[in-house]
Amino acid sequence: MNESLPVVRAVDHGTAKLLPDVDRRRAWLLTVDGAVQSYVDLDDPAHLEFEYTQRLGHVLDTAAGPGQPLDVVHLGGGALTLPRYVAVTRPGSRQDVVEADRGLLELVAEHLPLPDGAGIATHAADARAWLEAAPADSADVLVADVFGGSRVPAHLATAGYAREAERVLRADGVYAANLADGAPFGFLRSQLAGFAALFPELALIAEPGVLRGRRFGNMILLASHRPLDTGALARRTAADAFPARVEHGAALRKFIGDARPVPDEEARPSPEPPAGAFGIG
Repeated sequence: MNESLPVVRAVDHGTAKLLPDVDRRRAWLLTVDGAVQSYVDLDDPAHLEFEYTQRLGHVLDTAAGPGQPLDVVHLGGGALTLPRYVAVTRPGSRQDVVEADRGLLELVAEHLPLPDGAGIATHAADARAWLEAAPADSADVLVADVFGGSRVPAHLATAGYAREAERVLRADGVYAANLADGAPFGFLRSQLAGFAALFPELALIAEPGVLRGRRFGNMILLASHRPLDTGALARRTAADAFPARVEHGAALRKFIGDARPVPDEEARPSPEPPAGAFGIG
């Protein structure tokens, strides 16, 4: 049982809370202004609590052979859930984590410290500005999980941003983004269209109920210049506690329809989620 006390602190972009999980001895839930951000089990960093992190975990698991080290860039830090996951499942990986909230990084470093030799470097910076300054062809995987409150910031949802992501990825690299939308999916379709203009391989991981427009939810956009292992991803996501589907090929092109990439001058954040969609009581 976790008998630790909650931690509450004002950070750069709101009020952060670290809440102990009563069922796991050294596990914590991070929220910022009531919006759930991360879950970390310090005793079991390979444990992924949330459905969307499990799906991103599947992407990371299938990005290369088992245990093979990778160079990974994470846009959006939170409590460093996925960097910790990569560090234990792919020892020797080199990872950069970009988080705009310096105060949040300091809180996480103080209360949820990384183990020595984890190979994880954190950077207090705007995600797009950091990406624009990063070397070309330097990442095997780029994971984007950036939310301002409960919305993807506008400047990370444009064709210009997609071009920077494509530039930083290696020729066989994989882009994976956690996005949130609901019917009629105007935001999601435009994001898919932006990456389809640059990458020949595209996939979308989502729960069937979300894809049918029954509720607002998280979806994982994948893009690459090499074929994605959609078969392995489909098997893994179908076996999750909350099964998801992997859309690709003709079905995904039909879903995108006549959507177009968003130029920087027309940038808009992702839609406001319904009340309670990503929060806790």
